[in-house]
Amino acid sequence: MKTALISGASGQDGAYLARLLLNKGYQVYGASRDALSSSFANLSCLGIKEQVCLVSLAANDFRSVLKTLQETEPDEVYNLAGQSSVGLSFEQPVETLESISTATLNFLEAIRFTGRNIRFYNAGSSECFGDTDGSKADEETPFRPRSPYAVAKASAHWIVANYREAYDLFACTGILFNHESPLRPERFVTGKIIAAACRIAAGSKEQLQLGNMDIYRDWGWAPEYVKAMYLMLQQEKPQDYVIATGTSRSLLDFVALAFQEVGLNWQDHVVSVPTLLRPADIRKGCGNPGKAKQELGWQAGFALEDVVREMVRAGRKKYTLVQK
Repeated sequence: MKTALISGASGQDGAYLARLLLNKGYQVYGASRDALSSSFANLSCLGIKEQVCLVSLAANDFRSVLKTLQETEPDEVYNLAGQSSVGLSFEQPVETLESISTATLNFLEAIRFTGRNIRFYNAGSSECFGDTDGSKADEETPFRPRSPYAVAKASAHWIVANYREAYDLFACTGILFNHESPLRPERFVTGKIIAAACRIAAGSKEQLQLGNMDIYRDWGWAPEYVKAMYLMLQQEKPQDYVIATGTSRSLLDFVALAFQEVGLNWQDHVVSVPTLLRPADIRKGCGNPGKAKQELGWQAGFALEDVVREMVRAGRKKYTLVQK
């Protein structure tokens, strides 16, 4: 039986990854800063909380990371934790850098210190690419980060590459483009859109306030993307991979599809608010997953219409229950 440690097990990706690994026969440790006070609601939502061994881990504290590795003795470590909101990173840049860059460094240094053959996955981000003028970004595309979040992710990416080359660690980064699911919270714009559409369809008189809707993103389905994470750690050699659908759609498309799913016209319920505009934003993001398809055998199956449909289906069920 293999053992995996997931830092950030309470998040969207952590929960789906935990389910995937449990189904493959792993013993799974799920870490958060304070396991006793964390609800791990996403694990409960997937019905797997009781199967995951919950541990406390402060990723920005080297001693905490080292202690956790020594106690859990994992074969694989998935580093999915850290401040995950691009918008919030403009307000909390220091916390963002520490929770992503410093935490990644602590994991790698702790793995090196233990001397054990631990395989390490780092959650990278397509935000590192910045604007690519509509070109599909691949593993060779230069980074031009445009937010504190993207700077932190770019830093973590190069820390991983350095430890892989300098210390011969099995460490890799998955450069994931946007991926969504019903577990996405409302602090993310996609979760905010789905929740508002479902509430309005259930009778709410609110208006959905958004910033710039003329941005394009490569949106995928989170349960598919965590499979790519797993596959990266099963290879003979550690490498970095872009994980994406290869198709870019606008935020306006996402909004229109969400309201269409609940039988409404988005124009009657959505307003653009200048105060919600970011100091800097990426106009268009799109990935080239060719390497992942060729070497991992991975390919996205869900299009944006599928993603929105599944999110709305879960959202309508939630708000119907709230009404009752």
